[in-house]
Amino acid sequence: MTDQTIQQQLRAIVDAARERRAEDVTVLDLTDVSSTLEYFVICTATAGLQLNAVQENIREKAQAAGLPRPSVEGPSERWLLLAFGGGIVVHIMTKDAREYYDLEGLWSDAGVLEFPEQLTS
Repeated sequence: MTDQTIQQQLRAIVDAARERRAEDVTVLDLTDVSSTLEYFVICTATAGLQLNAVQENIREKAQAAGLPRPSVEGPSERWLLLAFGGGIVVHIMTKDAREYYDLEGLWSDAGVLEFPEQLTS
């Protein structure tokens, strides 16, 4: 898969999360620090309905961008994980879970990819 394709797929996931009001959407590039993982997308949502809305929108937009159907871990009221084949893993977490598990801290040696908010007219 080309780097450009991966960037487009990550962009689709980031935009889908933001469309459903997920907060603090972060993309970690793990390609230099892990032999099995490539990218983590981490975002914060309130429990229950918003968590579900974010995950449904991400699934839909990711598949439209050419990603396979994800496997889902969880779901719990605090954390939902979507694993797309090819190394993109999306973590949708409540604020409490995100602070508790501190994935950004655990993977602090990973690069952070910037996907600025796109202005919609």
